[in-house]
Amino acid sequence: MPEDIRGEEGEDTADVDPSMVVHRSRGDPRPAAVTFATTEHFTLQGARAATIAESTGRASMFLLSVSGGLVALGLVATATRVGTAFYAFGLILLPTLTFVGFVTFERVMQSGFEDLEYARRIALLRGYYFDEAPELASYLMSVPGPEPLHALGLRAGRWQAFRTVAAMVAVITAVLAGSTIGLLTVVASEHSLAAALVAGGVVAIAALAAMMRLQESAWERATSAPVSFDSDETGPVEG
Repeated sequence: MPEDIRGEEGEDTADVDPSMVVHRSRGDPRPAAVTFATTEHFTLQGARAATIAESTGRASMFLLSVSGGLVALGLVATATRVGTAFYAFGLILLPTLTFVGFVTFERVMQSGFEDLEYARRIALLRGYYFDEAPELASYLMSVPGPEPLHALGLRAGRWQAFRTVAAMVAVITAVLAGSTIGLLTVVASEHSLAAALVAGGVVAIAALAAMMRLQESAWERATSAPVSFDSDETGPVEG
């Protein structure tokens, strides 16, 4: 027969069957906390997938723009026999593609930082799992300190910067920048091929070195910074 049972906070809970009462040890996490943690983990993983999809989409749009522009440039060159119209069209098209490449590089790099931040927050949640259920250590990958980022494949050596989508965009953008200067040099130097190759090569190498250095320094700052939850930017909403 049901009997009165006194709750954890001292209140009376009438008509409760003792067999239905769930006894939870003091050290176990609350079910609500477990639900919140797993939901946050799932949400962060979905956000990581979104950043990767955006990076891939941006890079694909850039490559399509470059391929379409170069095809158009080739058609103009054939139609005008590399005449004045060809140089005019090239000096408009190539700087435009170079600008698109620079902004694509910047945004893809930002998406990489967002992915890194999400991965670090996931690693923080995994630490909570192992703190509350240490018996999972033999079944799930658990590494201390900054090693979770290595396990997630985000830091795989000094040449990792050249394997990113941003690096691919940087290489193509540098070639476009060099081509722009080379074409401009051809016009200014009365069709001197040597001057065009030297000027274009120097600009391409300088642009690539600048973008790779920018990416490397930004990654160093991102990996050394603590996990941020934007608490300083979140405040009460005034009505």
